[in-house]
Amino acid sequence: MAAAAAARPGGAGAPQQLVKSGAVSRGYNFASTWEQNAPLTEQQQTTIISLSHAIAERPFPEKLSQEQTTGDTNNLSGSPSNGTSEDSGAIDAVLVSTHEFYKWFTDLESIMKSETEEKYCHYVNTLTERMEICDGILHRVDDTLNLFDELQLQHQAVATKTRSLHDACDRLLMEKQRLVEFADALRVKLEYFDELENVAKAFHSPSMNVGNATFLSLLKRLDECISYVENNTEYAESGVYLIKFRQHQSRALGMIKNHVLSVLKNASFQAQSAIQDSSLSAANISEGVEASVIYVRFKAASGELKPVLEEIEGRSSRKEYEEVLSDCHRIYCEQRLSLIKSLVQQRISEFAKKEALPSLTRSGCAYLIQVCQLEHQLFDHFFPSSSKEGSSMAALMDPLCTHLYDTLRPKIVYEANIDSLCELVDILKVEMLGEQLSRRTESLAGLHPIFIRILGDVHERLAFRARTYIQDEIRKYFPVDDDLDYPAKLKIPAGIQPEAAVTENSSTFGTWYPSLEKTVSLLSKLYQRLEPTVFTGLAQTAVEVCSQSIQNASKLIAKRSSPMDGQLFLIKHLLILREQIAPFDIEFAVTYKELDFSHLLEHLRRILRGQASVFNWPNSTSLARTLSPRVLESQIDAKKELEKILKTTCEEFIMSVTKLVVEPLLSFVAKASAVKVALSTSSPEGKSDSILAKPLKSQAFATPDKVAELIQKVGAAIEEDLRRAIEKLKLYLVNPPTQMILFKPIRTNIVEAHLQLQSLLKAEYSEEEIQGVALPPISHLEAQLDQLL
Repeated sequence: MAAAAAARPGGAGAPQQLVKSGAVSRGYNFASTWEQNAPLTEQQQTTIISLSHAIAERPFPEKLSQEQTTGDTNNLSGSPSNGTSEDSGAIDAVLVSTHEFYKWFTDLESIMKSETEEKYCHYVNTLTERMEICDGILHRVDDTLNLFDELQLQHQAVATKTRSLHDACDRLLMEKQRLVEFADALRVKLEYFDELENVAKAFHSPSMNVGNATFLSLLKRLDECISYVENNTEYAESGVYLIKFRQHQSRALGMIKNHVLSVLKNASFQAQSAIQDSSLSAANISEGVEASVIYVRFKAASGELKPVLEEIEGRSSRKEYEEVLSDCHRIYCEQRLSLIKSLVQQRISEFAKKEALPSLTRSGCAYLIQVCQLEHQLFDHFFPSSSKEGSSMAALMDPLCTHLYDTLRPKIVYEANIDSLCELVDILKVEMLGEQLSRRTESLAGLHPIFIRILGDVHERLAFRARTYIQDEIRKYFPVDDDLDYPAKLKIPAGIQPEAAVTENSSTFGTWYPSLEKTVSLLSKLYQRLEPTVFTGLAQTAVEVCSQSIQNASKLIAKRSSPMDGQLFLIKHLLILREQIAPFDIEFAVTYKELDFSHLLEHLRRILRGQASVFNWPNSTSLARTLSPRVLESQIDAKKELEKILKTTCEEFIMSVTKLVVEPLLSFVAKASAVKVALSTSSPEGKSDSILAKPLKSQAFATPDKVAELIQKVGAAIEEDLRRAIEKLKLYLVNPPTQMILFKPIRTNIVEAHLQLQSLLKAEYSEEEIQGVALPPISHLEAQLDQLL
């Protein structure tokens, strides 16, 4: 029992085991905490369970198994075993009794627990060492953290100082950059002022001329300097520098003008020398002007001047360059004019000697157009940007045009033929201004003013000659006997066929009165050749004068032939005049203004009587208004006057023919109406010895026989007088509608007179008496009248 007690764990070694149990407990707690803080995954747990099942039945050690086998064998053979260790002795002990078994089991259990505890103790010791090491590490870490804190504080202090240093560096860099930029800007600004010395040195160099390659670039730099100084006048001494820059610019521009003049003079001299050397005549130069030396030499000179002139044109927006460009234009025009002026004048003089005025005008204008086109092409070769301005070549083209104008004007002034003047208008207005200049407006712009000027002179001369023609040939026209030979002049001679006669008369105004022919011919020539206002005034005067001339001729024809011939003559010519002026799209109304001083007479009388004073200053305004003349306006419409005269003449003709036919009938009706009135107004008690008191058919002029005689006389007048009148009407007026217009009122008047007579007969006469007078039925009368036309 004692041995058993000694062998138990709670024996003498209990305190040591308790210590070990405490370490194991802490190790277990640490392991539990570890397990909690680091839990295993399901896969890991599955793996551990598999391992636990695999080692659940742990076999005896191999040595122990072999010894046991040997022991068993020995035991079976009856020979005891020796030389075993203390531990293996317990295992190899021979268990005789239950007590031994329990002892053995207890010893075995203790051994197994000791082995287990030893493992955990070793683990605890290892953990304790590790913990001590960790504690040391923690202390070192704490020390390190403290050092890091100190280092961080030091770093912050260094960073603060570094930041301040960086800020200071940045400020210094910005200040440096600003100063550098300021220095650069100052240097850029000062470059313009410093350029003065370079420019002065370059322009005063003996080798500097316009043809130098650096001249244009130097001129451009000079312009930039001037522009900069002009825009910054607040700079010190900017005014002085500007004056000096402008002096150099003026010097450079003067060099350009001299260079242009020199080159153009040289080209002009070479062209003149070539003309003289080759003995070219002016005619040859004019005919082959484009290929001649006067253009070839100048085109060759443009290569030397073109770069400079392009620069000047490109800067012509500035005043000084505009002036230089204008001077170059003037120099060019002077040189060209000195070269071609004599040639152009000689050619125009040759035209003037050989050709009439219309042909001279056409040839001269066409020649100037040719010269102007060639000069414009050459000018465009030198000055491309300025060639679109018509005023640029004015100094060249005006003298050439003036010579043509001076040649034409005297001939225009002395030209009295209206046809020639009209032809001149057509040449200038249609051919030159309408066709030539309208198609080439840009190149021929310099000719437009002179053509307009010449056309204005032609218009003025044409209007004057037209007024003179109206006065001399229409108003003062005195007809000869042949002009008044109507109606014989209208009759077709026996030897001429009617168709030929109509054709001849329609083509030659043969039956027209000369003043009408002249008026219509004049207006047709002037229409659309004069200004509308001028033509309107001339047309109104011409129509008025022509109408008066026709009226005068009508009176002479009425005296010479018959009043009816005079009326028909007037109607015929007024109708022709109205028809001929109808196509003219103008108003024939003219307004005349004149001053009327008639109201001043009364005021002068009041002043002479002392009732008013001229020196009454308070009333000076009203007196001035009173003494001022009145403006009277009167409007005369020649076309309306023509219509009025025509209407009056037609009415007179209708009444004259009507009276010629039914005058007896109208007299009878008037007398019968007077008798009827007398009978109706006489009293019943009155005596019937009065002539008017008798019944109508009892009157001497109204007996059936007298009425029958009257009807026969009217019928004879219809057959003879009316027929002759209608024949005259047809002779004067060949248009059937016009004949009908005049005949219809005559027919109506004749029928109306017969109707009045018919009504009177039915009221005053019996049926037998009416049949006895043989009054024709109205239907028969109308048919008879219709057959006459």
